[in-house]
Amino acid sequence: MPTNIEIKARVDSLEKLLPVVASLADAGPEHVVQNDTFFSCPNGRLKLRVLRDGRGLLIYYRRADELGPKPSFYVHSETSDPEGLRSVLTDAYGEVGRVRKHRTVFRLGQTRIHLDRVHGLGEFLELEVTVGDTLEPDAAVSEAHRLLAAFGIEDGALVKGAYLDLLDAAETTHMRPCPRG
Repeated sequence: MPTNIEIKARVDSLEKLLPVVASLADAGPEHVVQNDTFFSCPNGRLKLRVLRDGRGLLIYYRRADELGPKPSFYVHSETSDPEGLRSVLTDAYGEVGRVRKHRTVFRLGQTRIHLDRVHGLGEFLELEVTVGDTLEPDAAVSEAHRLLAAFGIEDGALVKGAYLDLLDAAETTHMRPCPRG
């Protein structure tokens, strides 16, 4: 299975981060609107990503929900009928949530740099460093740490889990009754 080293951090301002990322990047920016539907999956995560042009990607991945750089193993398949596939997967597995985001993508060597505006959550930086022919896992982790430092991202900004988990946590927090005092 293809592997990335992945890390995610909350950022105060994508506008402030954008010129720093752009000055270091080899390619980009590419602007992408994504609508991800997650389905019940006992041994990882399964999501259908619908893109603005009507294409879809079915993506299965496994990664630990922890802070810091971590391996993410993934496979994906394209579809020209994402709505039909969503309907089948919802009937078969059950939909567990949706994540909508605007993503600005840059490339720097073996790294995809995502500047994400996630509906209902805010702004994030996500790094995906490709492990493979040119980078071993340890080197990919080092590259992720180097880029975090270059972008001025502190350890306290790191988040674990998927955007779906953060949305679920935000909903739970908003639904708690106010304490009386």
